[in-house]
Amino acid sequence: MTDSPHGFISLVGAQDPDAADGRATLTVDLDDRHLNAAGTVHGGMLATLVDTTMGAAIRSTVDDETPATSQLSLTYLHPGKPGRLVVTATVSKRGERLTICEADVEQDGKSLVHALATFALV
Repeated sequence: MTDSPHGFISLVGAQDPDAADGRATLTVDLDDRHLNAAGTVHGGMLATLVDTTMGAAIRSTVDDETPATSQLSLTYLHPGKPGRLVVTATVSKRGERLTICEADVEQDGKSLVHALATFALV
């Protein structure tokens, strides 16, 4: 992780993901600020974390292009709770202008989310 997160991700209390060679990892400690009315981690928070981590994975494979999320699909498998989450992302397929990336969110060894996204390279 870097010492100073950039942009939006800093608003949710996370650091920039570590990324290299088409893979990225983000570790974040969540608290009550990140919960929904049911007392579980807000789905929008999880979507933000996977989108950010996937973007970092893709950026680690390009030079002059910027990934822009074109489509994002999340499958929520288990509810999250306050504590440490680990998000991992891997570039799956690379086309000329589109890239497919997958991500997973885990907490205490349990898979919370699987995500699949298409990014346009602009």
